[in-house]
Amino acid sequence: MRILGINALFHDPAAALVIDGRTVAAAEEERFSRRKHGKRPLPFSAWELPEKAAAWCLKRAGLRPQDLDAVTYSFDPALARPAGDMGLDDPWDHLRLTYAREAPGFLRTALPGLDPGIVRFVPHHMAHAASSAFAAPDAGDSSVLVLDGRGERASHLAARRVGDRLEALHAQDLPHSLGLVYEELTEHLGFLRSSDEFKVMALASHGTPRMLAELRRHVYPTGDGGFHATGVPWHELCAPRGPDEPWTQDHADVAASAQAVLEETLLDLVRWLHGRTHDQVLTLAGGVALNCVANSRIAREGPFSRVWVQPAAGDAGTALGGALLLSAGEGDEPEPMAGADLGRDWSDAELGAWLKTAAVPFERPPDIAATVARALADNAIVAWFQGRSEYGPRALGHRSLLAHPGHAGNLERLNDVKGREQFRPVAPIVLADRAAEIFDGPLPSPYMLFVHDVAPDWRDRVPAVVHVDGTARIQTVDPAREPLVARVLGEFERLTGLPVVVNTSLNTAGRPMVDDPRDALECFGSSPVDLLAIGPYAIRRGGLFRSEDPGGLR
Repeated sequence: MRILGINALFHDPAAALVIDGRTVAAAEEERFSRRKHGKRPLPFSAWELPEKAAAWCLKRAGLRPQDLDAVTYSFDPALARPAGDMGLDDPWDHLRLTYAREAPGFLRTALPGLDPGIVRFVPHHMAHAASSAFAAPDAGDSSVLVLDGRGERASHLAARRVGDRLEALHAQDLPHSLGLVYEELTEHLGFLRSSDEFKVMALASHGTPRMLAELRRHVYPTGDGGFHATGVPWHELCAPRGPDEPWTQDHADVAASAQAVLEETLLDLVRWLHGRTHDQVLTLAGGVALNCVANSRIAREGPFSRVWVQPAAGDAGTALGGALLLSAGEGDEPEPMAGADLGRDWSDAELGAWLKTAAVPFERPPDIAATVARALADNAIVAWFQGRSEYGPRALGHRSLLAHPGHAGNLERLNDVKGREQFRPVAPIVLADRAAEIFDGPLPSPYMLFVHDVAPDWRDRVPAVVHVDGTARIQTVDPAREPLVARVLGEFERLTGLPVVVNTSLNTAGRPMVDDPRDALECFGSSPVDLLAIGPYAIRRGGLFRSEDPGGLR
């Protein structure tokens, strides 16, 4: 079957295409519209669809809307209840339900030729669960845990994959929501709610959980597979922070306390789930599953032998999950994800044409990997644009900023390049067969969804990637999957003796990750990056501003 998955209702609108159980394409609307998260998660924006992402997915497969067998929409309005009945303060939530009910008609307008009768509503958390349970490699019969802000009437789902079916085991009704509690704290600390929760996680490393006892009064597991999570008096714990105000130790301490109570509650949920299923494999999805510190504690202290996290664990991933769930239900065996590189790409010729049109000076070195490795060894910052863009919020060696990890100042330097807070860490990328000698934690870790302790004798050797608590959120590289990145790492080690390179997302603060060549050129031209490696081509900053021979056309 040819199934297009759509996520649209809350935030991170996205589209994914599954054909006969295989994921062909997946992309977030923000990469096309250049609006961070695609839109704000307000009832008034619930009608907005991932029109560009959906159109691109179809184009990638050479399909027209009328060629589709089904379209999934990852929210089922028939399951929803009025916000007030669920204890939520959202007087305009009824707009969401109206827009969800009208989604088939909206999709017909967005994708001319589409039969609205083939649109299927998929429960939000079942779509999350399928995005993980069916996409995980070598999972088989396995347990799946979903936690986020909210779905139709719940904020959590514990389930089990049995063959090509998903069996729901327990759901936590709203208003209790670990995701919403974390969102409230994000807003209280002066960050953008339903966007900047990862900043709270980073800030937590600078604090101590001295408010944990108070938080446990409001956030705690109930012992039956659910939890209580509502009514936290944030103003009593610390003063709110304005968006442009410096953070204080109180802010860091409340973040650390919230992180600790989140981890405690998740561990209880995981243990309850394992007690019901006795599976070896746990898969995770939902926005809370992007909390890599919590994921690592689940892997380290939980009862499962292996934990796998969907790289697009947030709402964007429900586009894929909805399509996989319906595909499996219709008899197509779902294929695991081979990688997160499911977005757009360009041929070498197409990239060369972009550069000539832009009239920028560029070269085509014999080996772009060796050229980049030498630049990194000379302490250059490199913008790396290669292959298909990533699905999800992590830069995984396709749309990345790379730097030398051996210079501590490169952390501040990269945060300045990106225009973001200095407490934010950057990540290391390392060959999979070298990771264990430097990093202690779940391995392999190809999607940057766990944190690892950095070996003490390596912390002074790669200080740029070591967070204040001695950890790093690593990406391991399999040369069979990522041969070009692997060559950069190998050549960089030959030149420097270090098997690690700094990898952070190719974007600046408040903007989506770079996706197409124009985005790459605009980011390179507006930020102090030394080299842009775009396909086989290299653009050097010095040459960009002094060349009289644009595009290498002489």
